[in-house]
Amino acid sequence: MQERIAKEIQHGRFLAEHGAGDIWNWESPAGRVRWARRVKMLGGHLQPGMNVLELGCGTGYFTRELARSGADIIAIDVSRELLEIARVNCSAPNVRYELQNAYELRYPDAEFDSVVGSSVLHHLEIEAALREIYRVLKPDGTIYFTEPNMLNPQIAIQKNVPWVKRKLGDSPDETAFFRWPLRRLLEQTGYRDIRIDPFDFLHPKTPLPLVDRVNRLGRFLENMPMISEFAGSLYIRAVK
Repeated sequence: MQERIAKEIQHGRFLAEHGAGDIWNWESPAGRVRWARRVKMLGGHLQPGMNVLELGCGTGYFTRELARSGADIIAIDVSRELLEIARVNCSAPNVRYELQNAYELRYPDAEFDSVVGSSVLHHLEIEAALREIYRVLKPDGTIYFTEPNMLNPQIAIQKNVPWVKRKLGDSPDETAFFRWPLRRLLEQTGYRDIRIDPFDFLHPKTPLPLVDRVNRLGRFLENMPMISEFAGSLYIRAVK
């Protein structure tokens, strides 16, 4: 586990040096549409007075928007370099940044109303991370995550072919999830009211003139049985 953490710290330096937003594909026209949708998915349930942990905040792409909810946000990452960028991007008074890893959170039991994150769980030893998240959640606390879907053909290639992974800027150990095994793991950890839905057929490289059209088609495909299973991402929600 320590070796994996070390690789993620090194990857954080790479992202900080080479432009995390471009590598994560949030800066293209389609990428911004995808980002805005995830903001609503991760933060739509937040309210003032809630105590929220953002796992793997990176450069603060989502932190800034989560803070608008009025909730008290603690945003953590293993990368000192990414946290420095995040502090510049969002210095809201209800946000606190901390250098931590997901396996040894320095918080008491039952501390948070919700734990959220975008594309972070697939970087982690998932069983250990889910147990630690469960520990720090209050009773009836919630998790909201968006993660890559291994059934998507491009994701499957990107996460399993080493030279493709390197070319696209992935970290060495990151992977993706099949939703049914992930659901069983959540159940075994103790979570309930689990919902995992495939979403997102809008590719971040979609040319600007086609973004609206492809996005509408993608929303339609998300509601089609079987076809929806091959969407690019998974929307994960559960309750302690």
